Amino acid sequence: MSHEPVIHTHELTKKYGDFVALDSLTISLEQGQILGFIGPNGAGKTTTIKILVGLSRPTSGQAFVAGRNCEKDVREIKRLIGYMPDVFGVYDNMRVREYLDFFGAAFKIPRALRAKRIDECLEITGSAYMSDRYVEALSHGMKQRVALARTLLHDPKVLILDEPANGLDPQARIEMREVLLRLSDMGKTLIVTSHILPELARVCDTVAIVTQGRLRMFGTLDQIMKQMRQRRLMEIVLVRQADVAKAAAMLRDRLYSNDEVKPSEASGEIVFSTGMEDGQIAEMLAGITAAGVAVLQFREVPLDLEDAFLEVTRTQLGGSGERPAATQTSPAPGVEHGAGTGSHKNGRHVTGGIRT
Repeated sequence: MSHEPVIHTHELTKKYGDFVALDSLTISLEQGQILGFIGPNGAGKTTTIKILVGLSRPTSGQAFVAGRNCEKDVREIKRLIGYMPDVFGVYDNMRVREYLDFFGAAFKIPRALRAKRIDECLEITGSAYMSDRYVEALSHGMKQRVALARTLLHDPKVLILDEPANGLDPQARIEMREVLLRLSDMGKTLIVTSHILPELARVCDTVAIVTQGRLRMFGTLDQIMKQMRQRRLMEIVLVRQADVAKAAAMLRDRLYSNDEVKPSEASGEIVFSTGMEDGQIAEMLAGITAAGVAVLQFREVPLDLEDAFLEVTRTQLGGSGERPAATQTSPAPGVEHGAGTGSHKNGRHVTGGIRT
């Protein structure tokens, strides 16, 4: 597998008058990587996608797909990229095979090869059983599979999927996840946008978080979690609800001044965040139990992609308006810009530094 980036953007910027929709986006993805591209509405995700697929020109900076310039080599870019929007276009009175044949012709796939390619795409997406069904009669989950089959017809190197799991039931989400991982194993490079962050975290091996047009974090999920781990979230469950106020007061006396304590007498729980080390936390817990507070459970609450996203967006939206440290082009301590370590769930090597 080549280690030359399949997707690379350098200082990619898009302005509409005085409004900056995208501000100096720099990312790189290798073959087979799955990028979870997340951010609130208006963050710059759609602008980035439009530039990558050749539908919009950047104000400055450059974007490349498989070595082709997204601004200058538009015709070639369209052959290299498959784009699946979040809205499925339906043509009435067409069966699935006819629907795919129509798009195969639009992609200029020769008639002699078209039937074979349609069969391959139906098999990859697990939708061969519905080939004779009418498209408009399909469930939402079925339509998503057919849309993905349509996106694969011209055998693109890169797939850009906009909310592929949106509206799917739990079983359909699992099946879609398996399909995406299979495509990655086939060497396809994927960019997936989604607001279903727990589901996205099960698929992606690299994450980019953007807000207000700027890249706030980029790297493997493990790398991002390590950066977010500067403060730990702990949970104490007490045997007696009546002890909650007493235990919360003891925690406030022992924790750092900027640590936050959230007691809940109704549930008998206390949640607190802290920058303390394990030994300090152990001593504090011992002091609470020695004071007669019966502890039923004590654990560290693991952070996930949703926590990272909420923390980043909360920081940026609540900031002073100045350019935050997370957007600087220098890499995080100990992480080279554009390179890092990590592993996909299937064991593939992953690169990608964190910008914080």
